[in-house]
Amino acid sequence: MEQAPEFVPVSAASPGWPRSPRRRGFRWLGLWSGTAFRAVLLFVVAQTFIVQGYRVYGSCIEPNLFTGERLLGTKLSLMEGIHRGDVIVFRPPQKPATAFIKRVIGLPGDLIEIHQSHVYLNGRRLMEPYLRRLWHDDRAPERVARDRVYVMGDNRDYSNDSRMWGEVPLSNIQAKAWFRYWPLSRAGFIR
Repeated sequence: MEQAPEFVPVSAASPGWPRSPRRRGFRWLGLWSGTAFRAVLLFVVAQTFIVQGYRVYGSCIEPNLFTGERLLGTKLSLMEGIHRGDVIVFRPPQKPATAFIKRVIGLPGDLIEIHQSHVYLNGRRLMEPYLRRLWHDDRAPERVARDRVYVMGDNRDYSNDSRMWGEVPLSNIQAKAWFRYWPLSRAGFIR
């Protein structure tokens, strides 16, 4: 014997019933605004704690970085610590409203000396493969203070750096330059 199929009554509250166009519009608006809010929140968190965009201005770090190039600086790597050779974005002591970009040469406690255009770090000549231009300078030995770093540009004859205004407090460092994203032809990680 065959059984008769069961029929379930469809009510206006059941999910299969078509919704009114007005309710669908509000639902779409709610989904869109929730997504937009999450995107803005993610952007603000990323800008504050993870990465930030910077624009290079000036010739102090040429030929490794040029005016107009755009970089991403990572704030997370500051937690790992600053190392010699890192390219950093910071606020110099004499111009706290301006962001500078330079290379870290000396760490707290290091003895820096410049003799015949060569940097000597703790009595030994520092190998600097990132330099591509000759430069001219001599400086007496100087000990880097605690909680500070000694920075110099890669285009040393045209760089306003620690040789002129002293060391940078660690608290003034905003980010490590991490990735060049513009121009696309030079995009890549900054070493």
